[in-house]
Amino acid sequence: MGELVNCVRLKREAEGLDRQPYPGELGKRILENVSKEAWQEWLRHQTMLINEYRLSPVDPKARTFLEEQMEKFFFGEGSEAPPDFKPE
Repeated sequence: MGELVNCVRLKREAEGLDRQPYPGELGKRILENVSKEAWQEWLRHQTMLINEYRLSPVDPKARTFLEEQMEKFFFGEGSEAPPDFKPE
């Protein structure tokens, strides 16, 4: 079980991640400030972005875009769905 963190996404204390989920400084910030629950929200959001924008995770431009969206999702104004996205 991960330590408790004051989750920036949920705006409350929640169980933290067991390990750094992403490399570098952004990954360290996520480990220290994001809960498991919020990370799962990001994974669902990221999957939607990949599918809707038809991104290839091996494309450097797509990785840069997803990293920017991750930063916004947790520490910025939030990552939005594509304009024509309609959830099922």
